[in-house]
Amino acid sequence: MFLHKHPYEPFIRNDTTKLIVGTLPPPRFSVGELLEKDVNFCYGSYYNSLWLYIDKIHRLNFRYDNSNQAIKERKDYLIEHKIGICDIVESAERKKIDASDLGMSNIKLRDLVGFILRFPRIDTILFTGGNSKNGPEYFFRRHLKSYGLKLHLIENEIPRIHEFRLDDRRIRTVSLTSCSGAANISVSRNPLFQQLKLRNPDFNTFDFRILQYQEYL
Repeated sequence: MFLHKHPYEPFIRNDTTKLIVGTLPPPRFSVGELLEKDVNFCYGSYYNSLWLYIDKIHRLNFRYDNSNQAIKERKDYLIEHKIGICDIVESAERKKIDASDLGMSNIKLRDLVGFILRFPRIDTILFTGGNSKNGPEYFFRRHLKSYGLKLHLIENEIPRIHEFRLDDRRIRTVSLTSCSGAANISVSRNPLFQQLKLRNPDFNTFDFRILQYQEYL
């Protein structure tokens, strides 16, 4: 059994307003076996694509390697845009060493509500995935129950939007389409994607996520 621990502490500052929330990076990040184009930071897998979307949206010309400069470029972007990162899973066990959310068991969650209370300017949570089993929204719903809280639906179209009240604050959550390649099948079935694909045969799942992510990042 492989104990998959999250290798990175939450990246949150006092002026953070948005929080990106996923589950765990691929196991190679936890054991320090990065690939040549990986960045040793949150969402650093070159095949995850989150930083590729952000790079494309803002034309940042990021580095994709194991250098400290690549890490600094991503931190600088987050600081400038008042965005933090706090994945909800602290650790999990795996029988098979891969990045599948469904492959996780004996899962330990981070106290995400505690972080939101600690940093009072946070008003938006961006899930990198929806409410499918062991996805970030799925775990967050479970986490909220421990505080006697629940999400209330605001918008049912993808990306789905919910909100919850925390003391006198209203926190919005946005469930973005997962960055992983495994989500491409569901993207291809999305009616909006199919409509845009008919208009432009060159339109692809990367372009679709750009349209979605650029509103929030």
